[in-house]
Amino acid sequence: MISALSGELRRVEEDRVHLAVGPMLYELLVPAADIAELHATIGQTITFHTILYLEGDPNRGNLEPRLIGFLRADDRRFFHLFTTVKGIGVKTALRALTVPAGQIAHAIETRDTRFLAGLSGIGKRTAELIVAQLAGKMEPFTAGYTAAGAAAPVTRRETFEEDAIQALMALGERRPDAERLLDRVRQAQPNVKATDALLREMLRLRTVRA
Repeated sequence: MISALSGELRRVEEDRVHLAVGPMLYELLVPAADIAELHATIGQTITFHTILYLEGDPNRGNLEPRLIGFLRADDRRFFHLFTTVKGIGVKTALRALTVPAGQIAHAIETRDTRFLAGLSGIGKRTAELIVAQLAGKMEPFTAGYTAAGAAAPVTRRETFEEDAIQALMALGERRPDAERLLDRVRQAQPNVKATDALLREMLRLRTVRA
């Protein structure tokens, strides 16, 4: 099994990287939370802690090996644990990691199902299952998160703000992008305190961005 790869980071895309290891060029799927950090290390030698899984339909005989790469060994361990929850497969877990694993672990330990339900691909029911199954097991990951200060604390949103974020996510927006749009509106118009008005302005900025 391939547990780690070290090589020159050649290319970074939205959800994957290309890593040159000797004469071989590997494609690794990576969490969205690591993309910004990875962009800053293009051309450098970097080590990924990896998971190998098979994607496809075994009944049709078209299984394809895929590699997932993590910058930290703790993130890989968290991913293994996260995917033990019913309903969370490899793809769902990857989509959810738009924020650092330590931040998700912190939300699990504090039983913040609202935050968890807002992660891409995770709804209310799955968030409750995550907390029921994993709360009390996240200390190794939250300790590193708190000590390193690798990410901002979990953002507490007002109800009308969270409702606007959820509405935009229902239209296909990723949570980090929806939150950025919300923050721009709140900065420009701090007196907007209704979901419909907030959502309308977020949609306007989204259209301008597009």
